[in-house]
Amino acid sequence: MKEKLLSLKEAAKNAIIAAKDEHEIDELRVKYLGKKGELTALLKQMGSLSPEERPVMGQLVNEAKQHIEELITSKATEMKNKATELKLKAETLDITLPAKTQSAGKIHPLNTVLNDMLDIFQSMGFDVLDGPEVETDYYCFECLNVPADHPARDMQDTFYLSKDILLRTQTSAAQARVMQNNKPPIRIVCPGRVFRADEVDATHSPVFHQIEGLVVDKGITMCDLKGVLEQFAREIYGKDTAVKFRPSFFPFTEPSVEVDVTCSECGGKGCRVCKGTGWIEILGAGMVHPNVLRSCGIDPEVYQGFAFGIGLDRITTTRYKISDIRLLFENDKRFLEQF
Repeated sequence: MKEKLLSLKEAAKNAIIAAKDEHEIDELRVKYLGKKGELTALLKQMGSLSPEERPVMGQLVNEAKQHIEELITSKATEMKNKATELKLKAETLDITLPAKTQSAGKIHPLNTVLNDMLDIFQSMGFDVLDGPEVETDYYCFECLNVPADHPARDMQDTFYLSKDILLRTQTSAAQARVMQNNKPPIRIVCPGRVFRADEVDATHSPVFHQIEGLVVDKGITMCDLKGVLEQFAREIYGKDTAVKFRPSFFPFTEPSVEVDVTCSECGGKGCRVCKGTGWIEILGAGMVHPNVLRSCGIDPEVYQGFAFGIGLDRITTTRYKISDIRLLFENDKRFLEQF
């Protein structure tokens, strides 16, 4: 039995040394030290020994078991260290390799144009204010001379959240709040998002941006409005830009005009962008209607004013010759990298 034990111990040693991976080590652990392993089978034979031989043989078996456990633990540790070493070698950083370039973000074209526009108006003495995007029917329509039965309501498809709460269809709603809470003189611009139930196509979006302008003071005339808008157009499009004022209708201004500028695509010669006219419409404007001044607590016999609404998206697309407004909202990196 002693010879069997020595033979088993030597066989286990050789097998452990020859093991190639952790899976083989686990198999050897089960083979020699498991409940049905060879060492356990040898222990079961101790019943055939004499009482004097059992303690001696038991000690030899325990020593053999401890020896095999130590060999297995040592081999497993060696394999683990070797695997770690190979992994570290494979993950070594090669400082001679070129670095990965990180593309930096850029200012969105809408923000670039917005910042330029605000700079222009602030240089003329305008303050920049904003109003809530979720508005009441009163401030968005009634206070601006558009009562519930007014036909101008049909000109705008409005997103109503409840009977009297809606998403603002124009930044003009901020004007009414400013006039109610401030005494003239007033000179402000109000940039922000507006919402209308439009179909999405190359020139329309249910979400777009406006900049509303308002001036209220004594002695304000149409000449003041024309001077401000002509200066704005030439600052944005260039000093040679021509500006044309056409009669129009808006319920909150009287008289009202629409403002065209020389087509930036063809320089006024006529092209598909301007539909051969040589002109591009960029905004609507007019003298503030006396009813609007009166509803905001301002005496129209003493004060006059003008207002204008500029489509930021339209200015951006014409300035950069962008053919599809949807590109401004898709956040396509290939498009944005051009600016």
